[in-house]
Amino acid sequence: MDVLKASPTIVYSPYIPTTTRNKSQFSKPIFHNLNLQLPCFTRNGSKSRLFTTLSSSPISTTESIEPPMPEVEAEVGKERFDWYSQWYPVMPVCDLDKRVPHGKKVLGLDLVVWWDKNENEWKVFDDTCPHRLAPLSEGRIDQWGRLQCVYHGWCFGGNGDCKIIPQAPVDGPPVHTFKKACVAVYPSVVQHDIVWVWPDADPQYKDIITKKKPPYIPVLDDPSFSKLMGNRDIPYGYEVLVENLMDPAHVPYAHYGLMRTRTPTVKVDREGGRPLDMKVKKLDINGFLGKQDWGSSNFIAPCIFHAFADVEVDQENGSATSSEIAPPPNRRLSLIFMCVPVSPGNSRLIWTFPRNFGVWIDKIVPRWIFHIGQNLILDSDLYLLHVEERKIMEIGATSWQKACFVPTKSDALVVGFRRWFNKYAGGEIDWKGKYSGALPPSPPREQLMDRYWSHVVNCKSCNTAHKGLKALEVILQIMSVGLIGIVAVTKQNMISMVVKTTMVSMAIVCFAASKWLAHFIYKNFHYHDYNHAFV
Repeated sequence: MDVLKASPTIVYSPYIPTTTRNKSQFSKPIFHNLNLQLPCFTRNGSKSRLFTTLSSSPISTTESIEPPMPEVEAEVGKERFDWYSQWYPVMPVCDLDKRVPHGKKVLGLDLVVWWDKNENEWKVFDDTCPHRLAPLSEGRIDQWGRLQCVYHGWCFGGNGDCKIIPQAPVDGPPVHTFKKACVAVYPSVVQHDIVWVWPDADPQYKDIITKKKPPYIPVLDDPSFSKLMGNRDIPYGYEVLVENLMDPAHVPYAHYGLMRTRTPTVKVDREGGRPLDMKVKKLDINGFLGKQDWGSSNFIAPCIFHAFADVEVDQENGSATSSEIAPPPNRRLSLIFMCVPVSPGNSRLIWTFPRNFGVWIDKIVPRWIFHIGQNLILDSDLYLLHVEERKIMEIGATSWQKACFVPTKSDALVVGFRRWFNKYAGGEIDWKGKYSGALPPSPPREQLMDRYWSHVVNCKSCNTAHKGLKALEVILQIMSVGLIGIVAVTKQNMISMVVKTTMVSMAIVCFAASKWLAHFIYKNFHYHDYNHAFV
């Protein structure tokens, strides 16, 4: 996989919300002065047919029509994308606790990620104990730094070898040394502060890191850039996740009031949608390049979408605006999304927006503050995409363009991705026969849009904040009850009316604060519906 060679310039972040919001929307996120927009995107590749969509004039209110795009159908070519010969991001290191094993699923594989203190590195094993197939992710790290299955106490070392079987007699045969007692070990490496896994445990790939490394993004190793990360499990599939992130045209509508977008020359509606001049070029088996008037992007198959665009940074308030006249100062910002196929109808998103300005903000503000705003945006189109995926499944992924009318240049990157997906992957992810291809049943809306299990428990910062805020809620309730109790049991002549009134007032304030805090916790760490009709 090609290494990114171009240093990214600034992009408009789709995950930094704005201040404009009415009562039907979410609570106002913090640090809205970073006025950033979603750019378009680009990638390195070999010769291939360019995609043409319908052209548009930036000063017109409608987009003019050119010859239609090539059909996006499944193609059988000489090159076939091998899903199991790629590196996949599993989780950011900042969200992994070294004290416990972590269960994760990638490409349909059940994995356990754990810290081997003896070798001082993260390990990725098959999440199955060879004894009775219990999940090792439900186990523990014992005092000797071994991964222990809590079902019967079998322990494993960093190479997957079984160290002890407690039920085996000491003077009996060394059954723990048998090959069947070992756990499958997947090649893994930490790069860009993310744990990556190679999804093939065959011993021939043990040293695959010496032959093929995960995609390298220079800006993520640049110490002058801030690069806070986040992750969330998404209840729709990999394909829908990738194409949604490649689509800036939906931002003024699906994320209205949550994100600022550039005001069009001719405004045709309240939201400010406008023609976008987008192109896809150099598509090959490794991905493609994208280009539009203010920026570029790389799709590095299968997981990475890296977008960057020229901007000028307002020196007074630190906000970013489009730079189409003069080169920007030496201030850069990128959007980097890592989209992980988990199972049919499920994916995982890891994101980071490295920038070399306002770095001090990230050093003093906890990540969970930023994640509140970023989760608002993910939630605002989550239900739409969940339903959309089921409609695509009904018509068949390879018939996508026959069913979808995509006549404008704003859909160029989406069409480009579908072309790559159908041409090199046959329009489907290779699940190795583990799944029938059917999507899981749709859960109730509150469960579908749940933040706690999809993000909070997997984010060290948000999990810590959630526990702290819940504790504060209980403290406020105790103070409220305690103050009322003191007033009730104290004799009338022992405290003055002023003191009694003050204590009652404080009790009321504490009670009200606890109720407000409970609402804040529920809306920001558990569930908040989004009704577009009242936005």
